[in-house]
Amino acid sequence: MENFKLKIEMERVRENIVMNKSYAFALRVINLYKYLTSEKKEFVLSKQLLRSGTAIGALIKESEHAQSKADFISKMNIALKEANETAYWLHLLKDSDFISEKEFESIYSDSEELLKLLVSIVKSSKKNLKK
Repeated sequence: MENFKLKIEMERVRENIVMNKSYAFALRVINLYKYLTSEKKEFVLSKQLLRSGTAIGALIKESEHAQSKADFISKMNIALKEANETAYWLHLLKDSDFISEKEFESIYSDSEELLKLLVSIVKSSKKNLKK
């Protein structure tokens, strides 16, 4: 029983970390969106980035009040899909020269970190659901 409680507490800590990191990432995405629209006059790709990049944290926040473990996994899995989509838009912005390699690497590393955290949460939650 004690081991189970420890696992639950560790999962909560990891969820708080991913929530904080997704919020900070959303702020970076918003700032990048402002830069792209005002300085580069790019409105299509940046809007897609804004939508997917801010949806990650919103879905993680929404998962706090999931109706069940399955609902929690579903919301986290959708957040994972949004994080993956965000990585796609970042690559496209770099490869189309709207952002530099340096700008890309800076924000993409945060994107990759979120992806890894979400993959880990989804995998461990699915494993725990089967128990």
